[in-house]
Amino acid sequence: MKNTKQLHLLHPEYRSDIDGLRAVAILSVLAYHAFPLWFPGGFIGVDIFFVISGFLISTIIFKNLEQGRFSFIEFYARRVRRIFPALIVVLVFVYSLGWISLFADEYKQLGKHIAAGAGFVSNFILWDEVGYFDNSAETKPLLHLWSLGIEEQFYLVWPLLIWFAWKNKLNLFSLTVFVIIISFLFNLNLIQKSPTSTFYFPQTRFWELLCGSLLAWLTLYKNNIGLIVRKKIDRLLGVVIYQHPPDSNGRIFANVLSFSGAILLGYGFYKIHKDFYFPGAWAVIPVLGAVLLVASGPSAWFNKNILSNRVMVWFGLISFPLYLWHWPLLSFARILESELPGLDIRLIIVLVSVILAWLTYKLIEQPIRSGQSNTVKLLTLVFAMMLVGFIGYNTYHRNGLIFREAEKIKSINSFDSVYRETCESLTQDFYVDDWCNKGTSSEHSINTVMIGDSFSNAYTPMLTAYSKNTQYDLSYIQFARGQCPSILDYGPGYCKEMANKTLEYIKNNPNIKTVIISSSWSEYYNGKIGFSSMVTHEETGQSFKESFERTLHAYQSLGKKIVVLLSPPMGSNPRSCVTRKIRITDTDKCNLPIEVARAYDGTYRDYMIPLLNSLNIQFFDPFKYFCNETECKITDDGQIFSIDGRHLSVFGGEYLEKKARIDLYSLLNK
Repeated sequence: MKNTKQLHLLHPEYRSDIDGLRAVAILSVLAYHAFPLWFPGGFIGVDIFFVISGFLISTIIFKNLEQGRFSFIEFYARRVRRIFPALIVVLVFVYSLGWISLFADEYKQLGKHIAAGAGFVSNFILWDEVGYFDNSAETKPLLHLWSLGIEEQFYLVWPLLIWFAWKNKLNLFSLTVFVIIISFLFNLNLIQKSPTSTFYFPQTRFWELLCGSLLAWLTLYKNNIGLIVRKKIDRLLGVVIYQHPPDSNGRIFANVLSFSGAILLGYGFYKIHKDFYFPGAWAVIPVLGAVLLVASGPSAWFNKNILSNRVMVWFGLISFPLYLWHWPLLSFARILESELPGLDIRLIIVLVSVILAWLTYKLIEQPIRSGQSNTVKLLTLVFAMMLVGFIGYNTYHRNGLIFREAEKIKSINSFDSVYRETCESLTQDFYVDDWCNKGTSSEHSINTVMIGDSFSNAYTPMLTAYSKNTQYDLSYIQFARGQCPSILDYGPGYCKEMANKTLEYIKNNPNIKTVIISSSWSEYYNGKIGFSSMVTHEETGQSFKESFERTLHAYQSLGKKIVVLLSPPMGSNPRSCVTRKIRITDTDKCNLPIEVARAYDGTYRDYMIPLLNSLNIQFFDPFKYFCNETECKITDDGQIFSIDGRHLSVFGGEYLEKKARIDLYSLLNK
């Protein structure tokens, strides 16, 4: 490795308007995260960052390759000095705050995200996590590092590709355009099939950075042609706009480009929101807007008077640390408040984020970037980042260091419990994925089968407690797979296969008299189930109803007794029932108003209950035992009934059995 005192890479001439454009990007992202209802399209600021990064990085690479001065060691050394210092500080801060405020499962996930952030692979980890039991995005303090992962992956791939093309005398313009087209087509092709993958995958995002790269190439190598074209267009615009056209110096055309870019960005902020298929074709709006603003140059009126304004430039200079700081603070506030913090709290967080960003820029970034550079300093930064990543991984590997937390949180059980078992000896391996619980059954003794998705798994503690606490003959086994309701001809192929095999198993075991079905009915009925982020499949409320009725008739034709378990009250936040070591406000949020529970439940009961009554099928309604006229009970004697506001915990299932024992007897044993 070269001593970094010998750094000699040429850098593009400083443009204050680009820092101003950075300010537009970071302020829009900050506004979206802090005030999502007021600025629903602010997240496109990340796409502006992508264009700027592609333009500046490619300008550096093209210039230095042309002059024979490019060095991979020096290039990546500058990336380390630019990115590592502030990121290390924020990661250490987040880890420390998590130590005193997060529960073990939350801290475990944070450890994984710290390791991913230190390794610049957050986008892949977050993509892989998007699933049924994943914490909401708002409670992931390092969620925002997905974009940094994509940028760093671009920095690994693009310089190597350009260098290879340059050495082999390939056309860089053609190469850039080709990769843009391929990446953009990937984006368009995948967005409808898997929006999550399209959002997080680098190959569907690289075209945004490469649009900046293409602009860099045109600026460096076709600037003379550009000036001629500009003057001709300028002359034409002057005739159209002015009575006495001024000299054709390209400024009119530059202003048209600049204002067009600003209008596109403004339209994007106003029009685009999180429910759009994004990036997709919609990302063209912010990308083209940013390209036009950069292409218009520093002398365009908007760039000179708005983007180059001292305040905008100042925000642009602190944009990177501000991006790093603001989201963890907002996310921790949401975790501690168990809901979106009040407007006053969010305003304070925005102010604190700006202060921390400025301090980080002045005290950490500037001294390291502008001070004397040497190999020891670089290796220290690399070692520090590796150490932070290792600490994060160790925390993840040790299950979030559970020794830190109070006993009460242990009542929020995960499904990795005694109720998650395999049933190979009972089922001849016909289905061993996800959950196959032996329940209270043994070889050849099964008389009851409970099927469904993860909701049926959450009911197994209730059935097990019922079997143990009574003398009734209930020997059950349970099959389930997350996001598969175990109804015929519904869902992706693996769901259909499981439903068919379950039906065949029950058909071939005449001792089975009762089939219990439980699933997240409201989501299927409303067509809102997402299945897996890695599987392309869509179902509607109508297709659910048809499959559900077909399944009921199939089991009735086998002479089986059917019992349908309705969904438990949903919408609570069980973590709000546990006092954390630090809190922002003292408001008690440990309750579930009945109107919230009913809103989550939706209208599926209006369809399902009349249907079940018409078919003489019995059903079990947990609302009867958890709720009164005003609210639903979510704790008892310090034990919490739900693991996530949707699924029952072990204690919730056992409490329900105790309250509903007589009714369960009527359902299961008569």
